[in-house]
Amino acid sequence: MSTAAAQGGSDKPALRRPVFTKVDQLRPGTNGHTLTVKVVSATPVPGRARPGAPAAAPSRAPRIAECLVGDETGAIVFTARNDQVDLLKPNATVILRNAKIDMFKGSMRLAVDKWGRIEAVEPASFTVKEDNNLSLIEYELVNVAE
Repeated sequence: MSTAAAQGGSDKPALRRPVFTKVDQLRPGTNGHTLTVKVVSATPVPGRARPGAPAAAPSRAPRIAECLVGDETGAIVFTARNDQVDLLKPNATVILRNAKIDMFKGSMRLAVDKWGRIEAVEPASFTVKEDNNLSLIEYELVNVAE
C-alpha cells in the first residue's frame, strides 16, 4: 500500500497536526503560530472612527482591546479586534490558531487575522510567566548591506 493510499487517497493533502509554539519562541515578522495561552488582563482601546467616515455611524468604529496573554514561558500583548474582544476575558484560556507577530512602535504584538481562529478551551493548569513580557523588548529594524 502506498503512503498516499494509506492517508486516504491522493486527491486531498493530509491534515497536519498543529505544532504548538511556546510564547518565548515567538520572533518578529513570523506567522502561522498555534499556541495555548491564558489571558492575564484585557484593556479596551478607545475606539476612534476612521478619518473620512460619516459621523452618523459611530457604532462602526472597530472594538479593540490590548490583552496580556501568556503561558509558562512568557507573556506578550495580544491585539484583540471586534468579536475577539469577547473571547479574551481575564483568566480565560484560549487556543490561538495561525497567529502572527505584528510590530507596533518597535515591539511585538500577537494578532489573529481573518485567516486564523481563536478557540475558548478548558482553563489551563499553568501559571503565566509575566516577568518575561516579550512586548517590552524594543526591536530596531536594521538594514544589512550585502
